[in-house]
Amino acid sequence: MSQKINQARLFQGSCFALITTAMAFGIRAGVLTQLGQEFKLSAQELGYINQMAFLGFPIAMIIGGPLYNVLGPKRIIWVAFFTHVLGLVMTILSGGFWTLLISTFFVGFGNGTVEAACNPMISDMYEGNEKTKMLNRFHMWFPGGIVIGSLLSEFMTSVGLGWQLQIGAILIPAALYAFSFFGQLFPHSHVEGAESTGQNFKAMLSPLYIFMLLCMALTAISEFGPEQWIGPVLGNAGASPMLILALVTGLMAVGRYFAGPIVHRINPTGVLWASAIFTTIGVVLMSQATGPMVYVSAVIFAIGVCYFWPTMIGFVAENLPKTGAFGLSIIGGMGMFSTSIFQPIIGKWLDNEKAAAAAKGLSGTAADLAAGQATLDNMAVFPAILIVAFGILYFVMRKRLATSHA
Repeated sequence: MSQKINQARLFQGSCFALITTAMAFGIRAGVLTQLGQEFKLSAQELGYINQMAFLGFPIAMIIGGPLYNVLGPKRIIWVAFFTHVLGLVMTILSGGFWTLLISTFFVGFGNGTVEAACNPMISDMYEGNEKTKMLNRFHMWFPGGIVIGSLLSEFMTSVGLGWQLQIGAILIPAALYAFSFFGQLFPHSHVEGAESTGQNFKAMLSPLYIFMLLCMALTAISEFGPEQWIGPVLGNAGASPMLILALVTGLMAVGRYFAGPIVHRINPTGVLWASAIFTTIGVVLMSQATGPMVYVSAVIFAIGVCYFWPTMIGFVAENLPKTGAFGLSIIGGMGMFSTSIFQPIIGKWLDNEKAAAAAKGLSGTAADLAAGQATLDNMAVFPAILIVAFGILYFVMRKRLATSHA
């Protein structure tokens, strides 16, 4: 009797794999200040370390995307597991800037390989509108995993457990996803015209795909810029950075779980347009808030970034299906590549703003607060551009839909 594909088990394994990715993100944000203090690193140097996580991601997706049609998700997911374990163990044993740089790259490569395997696999397992619904439920575990990671980091730090043990905790969900995938039968790509990498690439040359690629660069940094720098930027705003991160990502997880009815009621382009508006307002408010108002502005920011990533992936899967696994990987890869490019830039902004605050006579926490708020204000330009871009997309897609129904 031939083995059947266990969709529930594969989806479960995908979720544990994404939790591993997310916990790496959340805990790294939690220990960033500790790393800076222990190894005497500047904000720009911490930015280069962050950059490696986001740079490893798109490289993995660029490699894994076109290989998906050849190797299938099974082999790619095991590459993810081994690079995750290698990167995490190397991070725990690292002794300074260069070893942190290399080990963080491997973690990022594992993160990207997870997406290269799981996004197209989930797309292949479900039909029609179920694709966007299940991709949103899958991506629910990115913010969900950050909630777990950030709260765990907050607790472990409060009881005096060092950053090495916090990084070690990420190995737990890695072991769970390896167990979930072990011995399972995986699906094959079944989108018509999506089996050939050459056909994928031809479909990716369409103006709509290129437009979405550029937008993905901005949606990703709009989300990950404020989140990854939450500790250094908001550490002196009178609110706990890790609790802010847990609040933001917790709301995102809930929102993504219930994404199906929202996306279908408003439509994906409407969701993206509204997201850009809320994200801009949220970042601007966070750049001005202190005390309890930081939490209020964080809620608005969470509503904004909640649907960015999965709706971008779902939009491409539904409207540009012939781009296949390669197209989905490049879209995700562009998001992380953009984020990687901006990490040291954000770090440099923070260093420069601290110098500017000192020049104005500010010192200590007052200088750190002023620098953090000014840095956030710089980040608001990313979603502001998207308000215009997604507004145009909304009307173009609405006109296209009306023409097709005429």
